[in-house]
Amino acid sequence: MKIFPAIDIKDQKCVRLIKGDFENKTEYQMSPIDQAGKYRDYGFKNLHIVDLDGALTGETINLDIIQAIVGKFDLKVEIGGGIRNLESIQKYNDAGADKVILGSAAIKDKIFLKEACKKFPNKIALGLDAKNGYLSISGWRENSNQLTLDYLKEVNDYGVSRLIYTDIDRDGMKQSPNFDETLKVAKISNCPVIISGGVSSIDDVRKAKNLKNIEGIIVGKAIYDGDIKLEELVKEDA
Repeated sequence: MKIFPAIDIKDQKCVRLIKGDFENKTEYQMSPIDQAGKYRDYGFKNLHIVDLDGALTGETINLDIIQAIVGKFDLKVEIGGGIRNLESIQKYNDAGADKVILGSAAIKDKIFLKEACKKFPNKIALGLDAKNGYLSISGWRENSNQLTLDYLKEVNDYGVSRLIYTDIDRDGMKQSPNFDETLKVAKISNCPVIISGGVSSIDDVRKAKNLKNIEGIIVGKAIYDGDIKLEELVKEDA
């Protein structure tokens, strides 16, 4: 199973949000590039990055940071945050990103998702952020009124290469991921699923390893707060 340490970028700093709330954030001293280097030095191979500036603006604000991380450390980076057109996908693809995560734009416009998967085969990850079974969009500020499982059934054959499922109520809360809902998604998904949101301990990671159709797990706040030690976490990375 793949471990994805998380880096959320805001104003060129590493931050963590609580339930996606931009007003409820913690800033960390280490720069995103230095943080990525730290993960590489411990032996991690994958990285989950969210450009929070991009999520707010719809622009590839931190493209240079992504280029620097991929160029310096040879990490497989999945990048998301406000990616709303094919041009942005192309920029991240050219920068060397392993996967480009589409969220709100793909939920609002299924044709865009289909086109992206066709133009960038094996490059598109779909980020499904849910609350009480319904998808949320626009940085989690809006409810889409679409049931997660219904939407997934509609786009399941488009060619998405990875699915990232986040339970918003768990994100940043360190209360363990919503394994039950994630398994419902993994059961019907045509592509492997990444668990996201709420990882609190190494036990959560070990539990995820035994689940079907789960490719990996994203770990964020629990690393930054010291609840999970990197030397312990990297042993679970395969």
